[in-house]
Amino acid sequence: MQEGDFVEIEYVGKIKDTDEIFDLTDEKLAKEKGIFNEKSDYKPVNIILGEKFVVKGLEEIIKQMNVGEEKTATITPEDGFGIRDAKMIKTVSESELRKQKINPIPGMILDLGNVKARIQSVNSGRVRIDFNHPLAGRDLEYKVKVNKKIEDNGEKAKAIVKFLTGEELEAKVEEKKVIVEEKKAIPEEAKMKIAELMKKHLKVEKVDFTQSF
Repeated sequence: MQEGDFVEIEYVGKIKDTDEIFDLTDEKLAKEKGIFNEKSDYKPVNIILGEKFVVKGLEEIIKQMNVGEEKTATITPEDGFGIRDAKMIKTVSESELRKQKINPIPGMILDLGNVKARIQSVNSGRVRIDFNHPLAGRDLEYKVKVNKKIEDNGEKAKAIVKFLTGEELEAKVEEKKVIVEEKKAIPEEAKMKIAELMKKHLKVEKVDFTQSF
């Protein structure tokens, strides 16, 4: 496998020292381990190697694999979710959060657009917030299987849309254009990224987004 390849994978990701599963594509295993979430989509995932769809360490493992192969490997923080950085821990006033209708509680996860942060403590009107990724500083263990390499441009287009929107949408590839049918409005930022990846990997010149009612 090499950069630019579209591949379908299955995987189980664990925290190395605790054996705790943090991500997986196997619905049966999720139910067996008592971590099943009905909102999660337990299916094989289509990724583009080189586009950071998965962490760097997992990408490097997949590049060394063949279709049908399965491998288990440990990934260091440097090649996973990064080293914990003390500068990413901030202290803000409790009143500022309450103005945003946030009632801060230790352990609470804040969704701040493209960033998630965890409240570490609330004390004397001050709130300590950790902006490090929850898995920063942790060694990870991935069990991954490469199911297939995707060659069809229609499948590639759908894979890009699914990864960036979470939706199974129709994507019709014409000679120099892709038409994506929106079931609901796709954010402009996601549209720009979808168009960027399609132009790069499908060699098209234009991406249209249409809505049907």
